[in-house]
Amino acid sequence: MNTSHYRVLVVDDDQEIRRAIEIYLKNEGISVVQAQDGVEAIEVLNEQEIHLIVLDIMMPRQDGITTTFKIRDQKNIPIIMLSAKSEDMDKIWGLQVGADDYVTKPFNPLELIARIKSHLRRYVSLGHYEGKSKAVDLRGLVLDSSAKEVTVHGEPVKLTPIEYKIVELLMLHAGRVFSINEIYERVWKEPGFNADNTVAVHIRNIREKIEIDPKNPSFLKVVWGIGYKMEK
Repeated sequence: MNTSHYRVLVVDDDQEIRRAIEIYLKNEGISVVQAQDGVEAIEVLNEQEIHLIVLDIMMPRQDGITTTFKIRDQKNIPIIMLSAKSEDMDKIWGLQVGADDYVTKPFNPLELIARIKSHLRRYVSLGHYEGKSKAVDLRGLVLDSSAKEVTVHGEPVKLTPIEYKIVELLMLHAGRVFSINEIYERVWKEPGFNADNTVAVHIRNIREKIEIDPKNPSFLKVVWGIGYKMEK
């Protein structure tokens, strides 16, 4: 993976954490821009091309949740949240408003870098799907893999990179049931240990976007005790 063209925005009010992440990323050939809170982060995004954001949850002026919400109004770039162990509900809320992943403080820098590279690879690959480019149409839910677009009855659906990959996986294998761990391993490219909350939150977000009645979904179905499938 050639990382020399990528620029990561690291947002944290702790200068030492920002510097440490920058050192590790620069060793991988990845450019880094720093911001100390959400307000600065939005300013950077308006001025520079950023390919991924590492975003702390608890910050002065503007926290990570609010910042994620504002970013998702404009951009679909990957967001990895940093959170303390005591912030479990914040992590879930972060995923609900559009974050792609989270890493718990104190974190192993090598694990964080591996996740950053994985999300960058996935984000870039969205424009280079190697499968057939024909559209898949499931009763009005359409996946156009060449355009990387999902529409419902002709209306485009705004999905994050992770949400798109989940929808793509399920639609290209419509009717097949995938377990939570299998979805996590296929999409995140990591072992699916303790993946339940992460996958469930993303599934809930997808339903809110593609279903007329998310509580009674017609497309994305749960198979109790097994996993999820896209109805043929």
